[in-house]
Amino acid sequence: MKPDVDYTLYLVTDEQLLASGDICSCVARAIEGGCTVVQLRDKTAGSRALYETAVKLRTVAARYGVPLIINDRADIAAAAGADGVHLGRGDLPYAAARRIMGDDKIIGLSASNMAEAAEAEKTGADYIGVGAMFKTATKTDAYVTTFEELKRIRAAVRIPIVAIGGINAETAHLFGDTGVNGVAAVSAIVGDPDPYNAARRLKSLFLNARG
Repeated sequence: MKPDVDYTLYLVTDEQLLASGDICSCVARAIEGGCTVVQLRDKTAGSRALYETAVKLRTVAARYGVPLIINDRADIAAAAGADGVHLGRGDLPYAAARRIMGDDKIIGLSASNMAEAAEAEKTGADYIGVGAMFKTATKTDAYVTTFEELKRIRAAVRIPIVAIGGINAETAHLFGDTGVNGVAAVSAIVGDPDPYNAARRLKSLFLNARG
């Protein structure tokens, strides 16, 4: 049975942006500060290193009862016992990932516009990551999704939506009236020397704006 996921503050990791400590301590502090989902993303690590990090983070996330999602790699997610996988447009097809992951795991899909979001829901995605909402250093080639498009997507699909891309303490409050289930952050948390307070601040800004 799939877990009931709270997508309010979705942490995406990037070890190259770590401001202090190691990835496990950073994630633990971020969860303590309010992160409700953790996604392990590392575009440079080899399969063995990614698997080893996934196993470590699975232990950290499980300690707090927070789901661990692996970016791109359904094989690593399944091998490490993660709670799910997030797939981009160029990754393994949903059906193939579902065969690897099984029916009780989470599969999220990326979308930047209405057509992609509708396709993701029809395909069977458990949630959609919509963006990039702003230009971001972690994805320099990303298409920027407008707030108008985000609201159209929210009105058209019923599954959870997480907004991602350039979300930080200056922008988190802008999503209060969009209807999204949560906001995702990368550098705003892992790039902060104090991930606990960074997460706490972002979550508060988003929830207060949502009302």
